Amino acid sequence: MAAAFQIAIAIGSILILLGLMMVVRKQATQWGLGAEVQRKLVHIGTGLYALCLPWLFTDRWPVFMLVGLTLIVMLTLRMPRFAKGGIGETLHGVERQSYGDILLALAVGMLFLLSDGRAILYVLPLAILTLADAAAALTGSTYGKRHFSVEDGRKSIEGSVAFFMISLVLSMVCLLLLSDVARPNVILLALIIAAFGTLVEADSWRGFDNFFLPAGILVFLAMHMDNTPMELAFITLLFALSTWAVLGVAPRLQLSAQTARVYVVTAFMLLSVTVPQNTVLPLSVLGMHLLACRTNPCTSRYPHLDAVAMIALASFGWLCLGLLFEINALWFYGLHMAALTLGLAVLSSHPLPPLLRWLAVICTALVLWVIYTVLMRFNLEGTDWAGPMLVPFLLGAVLMSALPLWRNDGFKDRRMAKLALLSALVPMTTYSWRAAQMKGWM
Repeated sequence: MAAAFQIAIAIGSILILLGLMMVVRKQATQWGLGAEVQRKLVHIGTGLYALCLPWLFTDRWPVFMLVGLTLIVMLTLRMPRFAKGGIGETLHGVERQSYGDILLALAVGMLFLLSDGRAILYVLPLAILTLADAAAALTGSTYGKRHFSVEDGRKSIEGSVAFFMISLVLSMVCLLLLSDVARPNVILLALIIAAFGTLVEADSWRGFDNFFLPAGILVFLAMHMDNTPMELAFITLLFALSTWAVLGVAPRLQLSAQTARVYVVTAFMLLSVTVPQNTVLPLSVLGMHLLACRTNPCTSRYPHLDAVAMIALASFGWLCLGLLFEINALWFYGLHMAALTLGLAVLSSHPLPPLLRWLAVICTALVLWVIYTVLMRFNLEGTDWAGPMLVPFLLGAVLMSALPLWRNDGFKDRRMAKLALLSALVPMTTYSWRAAQMKGWM
């Protein structure tokens, strides 16, 4: 297919999205549709259209261009001029703050890249996100009578039941039609996916389920679709026991039940997508974050959930970069997580006297360098990489030590977002330079 034609399809897709929003907005005014109904109608229309992308484009780059254009449009529609009274109200008319529109576009790009042409890995996660999520929201808002509390409000049991049932049916249909999975495994996989998806949707906040839900399902399918029934049963039992154990210690760690469940889901996603040693640094971020919350609390509304969000987005971001540029991003992902851990350690040391603070920061940086080098040797045995990575590590350590020590108050609000972006500067710059060298761009 000619490049110009694919570009035309991408631009046409944006016009279709805007047209859909205009139609929904017009009908909402005429029929008195609520903000949640409008939002879910756009969600359904966008998701169903996105299901067609692998068959609309012959190359990958137009899809990524489409995702980029969609992000620009979504950010523009957040401007007050469009968000209130304009077509942007179809997305932002609800009272709660949500990043669902942006995360949905990112999720589509992530699914398209990581599915690598395997229809089941693209279609099933997106179908559940599109249909089951909308069914849960509309069922809960219309028929919900029994509710449970989450960080940013409450959700209904009726909505969760609707999500489970729709996910179960979609999973069985997609597994039967789009894969060669053995028939007994179809039922087990469908039950696990439906239960996992229901848990993620129930515990989501600020629209993060639009990313975590499809990402989690894709990772689980990619890693466990060919497992035996006994292996699937063992994974399910392990997940249940881990959830029970973490819920038991959550009160001592001053964590809500929702946050504890999110932590377990995050740990299992990390263990599913990589080998155990590569989960040490991201999990150390969670541990250091808990310490920082105790010794130097921030003013973020959902500090623990924000930590999970930043780790998950960073993890999948580096995974996608590695696949997109076909250059191993593991070194730089570890560098990012080590720098993020150090930044949190600096903030957690705030109550100490200045001399002890500097000593604690230096010791933490040395320990992280040792951990980082040991972990990388597991993955890159026989490769001379430690020397070249020492300078970026030191630069990152200086950056993540100096700013939090100098401007502690600057990290009171939106702490994890600021630290995640700051700690990504050196790894991203180094990775970009290495990619340019290897690809012959410089």
